[in-house]
Amino acid sequence: MKRTSKIFAVLMSALMVVFAFAGAASAEEASGTFKIGGIGPLTGGAAIYGTAAMNGAQIAVDEINALGGAVQFEFKAEDDVHDAETSVNAYYNLMDWGMQFLVGTVTTTPCIAVSAETNKDRVFTLTPSASSPAVLEDKNNTFQVCFTDPNQGIASADYIAENMADAKIAVIYKNDDAYSQGIRETFIAEAAAKGLEVVYEGTFTEDTATDFSVQLTAAQAAGATFVFLPMYYQPASIIFAQAAAMNYAPTWFGVDGMDGILTMEGFDTKLAEGVMLLTPFSADATDERTVNFVKTYTEKHGDIPNQFAADGYDAVYIIYAAIQAAGVTADMSFEELCEAVIAVMPTIAVDGLTGAGMTWAATGEVSKAPMAVVIKDGAYVTP
Repeated sequence: MKRTSKIFAVLMSALMVVFAFAGAASAEEASGTFKIGGIGPLTGGAAIYGTAAMNGAQIAVDEINALGGAVQFEFKAEDDVHDAETSVNAYYNLMDWGMQFLVGTVTTTPCIAVSAETNKDRVFTLTPSASSPAVLEDKNNTFQVCFTDPNQGIASADYIAENMADAKIAVIYKNDDAYSQGIRETFIAEAAAKGLEVVYEGTFTEDTATDFSVQLTAAQAAGATFVFLPMYYQPASIIFAQAAAMNYAPTWFGVDGMDGILTMEGFDTKLAEGVMLLTPFSADATDERTVNFVKTYTEKHGDIPNQFAADGYDAVYIIYAAIQAAGVTADMSFEELCEAVIAVMPTIAVDGLTGAGMTWAATGEVSKAPMAVVIKDGAYVTP
C-alpha cells in the first residue's frame, strides 16, 4: 500500500507540471531515451546555485521516467566552478558522453562562453538561470527559463515606483560582471523614466568584493534610504554585515541572485530581515505543485529548494514538452533534434514552478512575470 501511494504521488507531482501546445501537434510520436547534460557550479563560491539547479533537474528527470512513457531521460551534470573556461571543458565532456540537450549553464559568464559553442555545434541549450541578453545574442538555439536581466531591472524600478516612490536610492553593482551590469543598466533607465531619485551609484569588482565601507559610507552620506543590489548573495551578505556594523539600515532590494542567502553557511539570517527581492519562486508558497516539489527536494537533499532548484526542474519539463511537440526520437542526431525543437519552442506554453503559461520568443526570451517578496523571520513572504 505504501509503495502504491508513493508511486501515485510521484506521478501526480509530474502531471501537475502541465504543458499545453499552441498549434497543431506533431504527426510523429516522440520516443526513446534522450541524454540531457547539465552544467553549473557544483563546488566553489557559487555552488549553491549550480547544485540546486542540477538537483531540481534530476528530480524532474526521475518523475518523467517514473511515468513509464515513450520518452525517457538520462541526466549527467558537470561542475564548472562558475568559470567560463572550465564550463567549456565541461560542455565537451558531456558531448563525449553523447549529450543531446543541455540544461545550462547556470551562471551568466560561463553560459555566454558555452552558448557560443553550442550554437556553433547546433546543440539545443536551455539555461535555467543565466539571465543576461548576451547569452542569447546572435544565437537561435539558446533559450532561457529565467526572466532576463532587462526584465529584472525594469520590474524592480516599476515596483519601487509603485510602492516607494519617494525613496532616495543608492545602487551598488559589480562592474566586471555581465549579470550585475545588465540589471543595473535597465534599472537606471527605468528609474529615470519613472521619476525615481537615484542619489548614489557605487561599483565593485571580483577583487574588491570583501570591503564595501567606501560604498556604504557614500550611500549613507548621500541620504540613501533605499539600496538596490543587483548582485549574487555572497557580496550582499558582506554588505549587510558591514552596514549593520556602521548602523546604516536602509531598505535593501535585491534580484534573483539574492536567492540562497538564507541558507548560506555562516550567515546570520537576522541581517537579511526585511530584505526585498524579485524571484519567480517561493518555497513557502502553498499551491500543491510547490508543496510537493519542496517536500521531495527536502527529503532527497535535506535543504529547502531555492529558485535555482525550481529553474532546473522546470528546464527538464520544458525540454520534455518541446520533445513531445516536435515528435522527435532519441535516435536522431543532436543537430536534428536542435532544429526540430527550435521550431516548436515559440508554439508551446508550459506551466511550471517558476511561472504559469510560460512562452518563448524565437529569440529565446521567456515571457513570465517576477514577483516581489520580503524576508521575514527567515522566510519569504509577499509584501
